[in-house]
Amino acid sequence: MEELRREALSQAIVWVPAFCVALGLLILFLILSRLAHFGVLRIVQRTRAHGPLGELLASIARIGLIVLGLITALGTLGVNITAIVAGLGLTGFALGFALKDSISNLLAGVMILLYRPFEVGDRIDVGGLSGVVMHVNLRYTEMESETERVLVPNAKLLIDPIRVAKPPPTNQHLPG
Repeated sequence: MEELRREALSQAIVWVPAFCVALGLLILFLILSRLAHFGVLRIVQRTRAHGPLGELLASIARIGLIVLGLITALGTLGVNITAIVAGLGLTGFALGFALKDSISNLLAGVMILLYRPFEVGDRIDVGGLSGVVMHVNLRYTEMESETERVLVPNAKLLIDPIRVAKPPPTNQHLPG
């Protein structure tokens, strides 16, 4: 019985500091993820970038730091993280392949929001569809014509040629 108690004490001496360091690292990464999330949102507000794009970037920063913190904490505890990282890579590959159209629309939405080839209120013609742009988000662009509302996937807007007609200026004074 005495030997069992000594063995438990020696194991506790080894594991308690490692567990405390791992817990401290996890808490540090949670705090950093929160700071990164709000930092990205603040940068987006200052640059007046598109709101959904900022939310997406802030969420990616936060989730990335949390995953990095979990992997770091597990590595500190002595867990072989090579298999975990390989599993995450394979999972990401499988999900990327399964969701390639959705990811394509998402990345196209990011490109459209960054480069702004057209604005809300512009009349566009793309792939035989035409209308006035009402809303642009990360997945699709909403257009309205005289008879219908059309949701165009953003990937189509990057592949097909777009004809953009700007609305006529309304508040310009003619010289005279």
